[in-house]
Formats: sequence, structure tokens, C-alpha cells
Amino acid sequence: MNGMISKNIRKYRELKGFSQEYMANQLDINQASYAKIENNSTKLTVERLFAISKLLETDVTDLLDLKSQTVFNQSENVTAYGKIEHFHNENKEVYEKLIQAKNEQIALLKELLERKG
Repeated sequence: MNGMISKNIRKYRELKGFSQEYMANQLDINQASYAKIENNSTKLTVERLFAISKLLETDVTDLLDLKSQTVFNQSENVTAYGKIEHFHNENKEVYEKLIQAKNEQIALLKELLERKG
């Protein structure tokens, strides 16, 4: 997990005045497991990231710190097939993570719909 994400989670939790124990209880995990999230010593699933975002009443992009990333001399060449070329490596990585997160969230929502159906 990106260290900046865990720092942002802690920052927003502290701004809300929530304890780690409160967060852990709301997420149905123990406090030690929650502390590992903030210490960047465990993987954070997309589902858990969205749950934390909801609990902290903040946008996921705030936790991902996407708004503060600066793009310099970014050039896009979109082909007729929608393939994006010439992405700088760092921006490409962020783009791919967002696509992966979106796909995982869609899969989760489909699974929840199937369970209810």
C-alpha cells in the first residue's frame, strides 16, 4: 500500500476525532489490524478503502491524494481505439491503479447484486 494513503487515512481519522479502536469497531476488525493499515504494514483492499472513505466522510480521491499530484508536460495521444499512449510512467501507474480499483468495485457491486437477486 502506498505510504501516502495510510498517512492520509490517519490524518482524516484524527481530524474527525476518531480513535483507532472506533475505526476498527466500525470496520469489524480488531484495533491491531487497523493500526497495520495506518502503519502501512498490510495491504488495503479496494473494498476496505471505500469503507474507510465512507466512515471518514471523505472522497476516496482525498485518501489516494490524487488531487495534489502535479502533471508536467503530460501528452496524450489517443488512437481511434481509445488506447492511451505516451503516458509518463508515474501517471500511467496511477491511471492503472484507478482502473483496477474501478474494476474491483464493479465486481464487488455485481456480486452484491447477485446475492440479493
